[in-house]
Order: sequence, then C-alpha cells, then structure tokens
Amino acid sequence: MALLLYAAIFFFSLLYFFNRRRSCKHPLLSDYPILGMLPPVLFNLWRIHDFFTDILTKHGGSGEFKGPWFTKMNYLVTCDSLNVQHMLCKCFDNYMKGPEFREIFEPFGDGVVTADSETWKYVRTLLHSLVKQRRFEAFVDQTVQNKVHACLLPILDHLQQQGKVVDLQDVFNRFTFDNICSTVVGCDPMCLSIDFPEVAIERAFNESEESIFYRHTVPMSVWKFQKWLQIGQEKKMTEAIKTFDEFIYSCITSKREKLSKCSKEEIDEAPFDLLTALITAEKGEKRVHSDKFLRDAAFNFFVAGRETMTSALTWFFWLVTKHPLVE
Repeated sequence: MALLLYAAIFFFSLLYFFNRRRSCKHPLLSDYPILGMLPPVLFNLWRIHDFFTDILTKHGGSGEFKGPWFTKMNYLVTCDSLNVQHMLCKCFDNYMKGPEFREIFEPFGDGVVTADSETWKYVRTLLHSLVKQRRFEAFVDQTVQNKVHACLLPILDHLQQQGKVVDLQDVFNRFTFDNICSTVVGCDPMCLSIDFPEVAIERAFNESEESIFYRHTVPMSVWKFQKWLQIGQEKKMTEAIKTFDEFIYSCITSKREKLSKCSKEEIDEAPFDLLTALITAEKGEKRVHSDKFLRDAAFNFFVAGRETMTSALTWFFWLVTKHPLVE
C-alpha cells in the first residue's frame, strides 16, 4: 500500500513538473523539482542586481520566473522600456491590479499606485493638475534649493574636513525624505543633520517599504499567517503604518484648521505643499476629500518622490566615481 502511495506521489510530481515546463514558454532560469528557479537566485544573492541584469540581457529583456512548487510565486520579469510603456501608458486599462495587489501594497491605501479604472483616472488627473501648477513647481524648487544650501553642502563639507567616510545612499535617503516631507505636508523632519538622527517617521516609512518587499519574497499564506499572529516583519508593518498614520493625520488636521482660518489672499501667499493644494482644490471641485483620501495621496507621493530621487542620486554619484573624466 505504501509503495503504491509513493508511486502515485512520484507520478503526479512528474506530471506537475513537466506541466510547469510546458507552460513556461520563456524561462529565465533552470526550473528544478520542488524548488523551482529559486536555487540560482539564492546562490547569487550577494550580486543580485548584476545577476538579474545579466540574465535579462541574455533573454532579450524579458522572461518568466517560476517559484517553488505550490507557492504561486510566479512572475513575468521585464526590463524592456517598451513593455513598461505598454503596461503603464498605452494600454494601462488592460492591466487591472485587483484586490490581491492592493492587499500586498496595503500601506498605499486607495492611492494612485493601487487604484483601478475610474478611481485611478480621477486621482491621477487631480494630482497631475496640481503638480503642474506653477506655484507647486516653484515651492518644490525653493524647498530643494534651501535643503541643498542649508543642510546637504554644509554636512558634506563637515564630513570632508573631519576626514570621515559616509554612506552616500544614507545621506541621499535623508536628503530626499526631508524634501518630500516638506513638499507633501509642509513639515521638515530634519533627518539630514550632522548627527544623522534616527527620526521615527522616516524609520516607519522605511519599515513599511521593507515589509512590502518582504511580501513579494514569501508565499502569501506565510505573511498572512504572520500578520494574523502579529509576528516578524508583519508586526513591524503594523507598527510602521500606525506611526506614519498618526503623523500624517495630525498634519492633515492642523492643515485643515490653519487653512479654514485664512483668507483667500493669505492662502494664495502660503507655501503650496501637496496637502494645501489638495485641500484648497476641494472648493473648486465642490467636493470634500476625506482625511483617508488625503492620507493615501500623501503616502503614494512620498514613495514616488522619495525612492526615485534617492536611487537616481546614488547611482549618479556611483557612475561619476567610475568615470572620473566626467567629474
């Protein structure tokens, strides 16, 4: 009886394995029994960016990744800019994100990153119209210039005079977080200081992003179980969201109170951060955005403005060090 059971397990495993092989038309890596394509990834974790760059280059920029059996961790991976443009611009309506996506990206709420259809169109149109206003552009420009001259350059001069080695990515993380915080809510948390302080709101923001990444690296059943028990990375996620929400909701409340007491002339002369722009836009649209709507818009803007600039600045200076002739 046991022999028949083992034979049946082996037979169905063999069928499952060959079915995976047949269904995967463009594999990026070798698909191993049970572990899928995970082994080569684990062996190359120490150089994961270079590893995937090499693999994608060999496969024309796109391919399929199959995770361990029965984990549903199967991905289409692409670095082809035409594919990205097709999905995010030309045929965006074809790619619904759905509830599972929103569940993984929980901290984003119902913002532009997780929204679909009419909700996405409304939020995108609203944010686009606000950030293209000359007042907002001028405010962002002034905010960045002030941060560069008041904090970034003095800190780099201080470090150079002291002969200290510094992690530039950490410097740019702090620089962009201060900028985006000022841009979104009109509040500078002063993360970029000579003593490199640990700021609760920045730590919470980093924790929430790390937790989202973690949810992509384990089966959904695993992180959902951790969330139910409130252990591990999911406990950090819960605490991080709570810290961020307390901060952003307090900013929204104080901003609403402040603007309600201002005349139209005073509002026109006030710093034009994103919260101010969204709240004042309510009158023109004759609708009131909920605090939840403002919170979600703020978080999405934090991610969009912070991570892109940090990555760009870090890679830029890395490239400069590799090509001293352009310095």
